[in-house]
Amino acid sequence: MKKVLIIEDEKDLAELLAFNLEKEGYASTCIYDGKQGLELALTLLPDLILLDLMLPGLLGTEVCKALRKDQRTAHIPIIMITAKGDEIDRVVGFEVGADDYIVKPFSMREVSLRVKAVMRRFEYEAQTLPLDLISMGDIVIDKQRHLVKSAGIEIELTSTEFKLLLFLAEKIGCVQSREKLLQNVWSYNNAGDTRTVDTHVTRLRGKLGAPGDVIKTVRGFGYKIEV
Repeated sequence: MKKVLIIEDEKDLAELLAFNLEKEGYASTCIYDGKQGLELALTLLPDLILLDLMLPGLLGTEVCKALRKDQRTAHIPIIMITAKGDEIDRVVGFEVGADDYIVKPFSMREVSLRVKAVMRRFEYEAQTLPLDLISMGDIVIDKQRHLVKSAGIEIELTSTEFKLLLFLAEKIGCVQSREKLLQNVWSYNNAGDTRTVDTHVTRLRGKLGAPGDVIKTVRGFGYKIEV
């Protein structure tokens, strides 16, 4: 059963949405505050989020931006629900990462159709996305073809640079010591000159350009990728 999180401060509307979505076979959860909704989304990891724009605690636009920045929730489809119907509000919604937009007042039939359409699209994309493709913000790694793109531009890396980037990317968010990187990327059994790692990271960042900032230095220990 697909999970839908409804972040909407109008309690009656939220419960009506949940009731109708449950009739369609979805497991629905309601929350009425933006900050609490963000926290619940990071815990629940729903399959889709219905997000009001004007919320207490934290505006819907800020919730959306935070969800898109977090690796755990960046892929979750978000449908904005709001009383605002001006084009500028719709544009802002899409700019912060919303996938669709519904303006109040709306029919429950419209919500049902929008939810199904967005779910279908994301399921199709998930099925067609190559398993050997890693995406980190503006950096895409094609493991099979040994190809890296940064901001849409193919980057020429040495074999060692590619292995270094891939090793960090496959352990995204986890700090890797210089010694561990030497063992796994350079196959050094004993801790060698860790300056080798620093030099390669510097060159790798330079080749990747601005998107290379995802490679973070953990002072006195090593490196990690943080999107």
